[in-house]
Amino acid sequence: MKRKKELRSLVKEKLNEMTEEEYMHNSKMIQEHLCSTVSWKNANTIAITISRGKEVDTYKIIKKAWQDGKNVVVPRTYPELSTMVFFKITDFNELENTYFQLKEPKENVCLPYECEKIDLIIVPGVAFDREGNRLGYGGGYYDRYLVNYLGQTCAIAFEKQLVTRVPVELFDIPVQMIITEDSVFKC
Repeated sequence: MKRKKELRSLVKEKLNEMTEEEYMHNSKMIQEHLCSTVSWKNANTIAITISRGKEVDTYKIIKKAWQDGKNVVVPRTYPELSTMVFFKITDFNELENTYFQLKEPKENVCLPYECEKIDLIIVPGVAFDREGNRLGYGGGYYDRYLVNYLGQTCAIAFEKQLVTRVPVELFDIPVQMIITEDSVFKC
């Protein structure tokens, strides 16, 4: 646990050192790489989180998905149950602030989306290694969700988020592909 906490802090520090110009440029490059993949082109429904802080900008990725005629689903977490449910959004106004300043779908406006209808899940994380292992934010929501998911998974990350080795536990589920500003690689 201590190793994970230290790694999270180290990577977050690196991210905070990025200039706004570097952040915007690298986010744009990641979006271009993502949208050129076969996984993106073949997907009818994309699952993605709403970025905050120095996470790769997902707002522009979501707009591109809508332009491409794709369904976009965003998770809503239920901390008391340690679960999450994806809801389809068609506009950013369908989001609300929840705990930890997350933006999540409004339950009274959006419809829940079934796991088997999602073609590509863009899995968030703080750090990644080249085997597809990820260090998330510590809630375990994605690892629990991905146990029953049979579609494609990928991560979008800045090169600064790549590390030699992410500490792995039995329940951790790696992503199939990682996309950075410099490369796209299968895991």
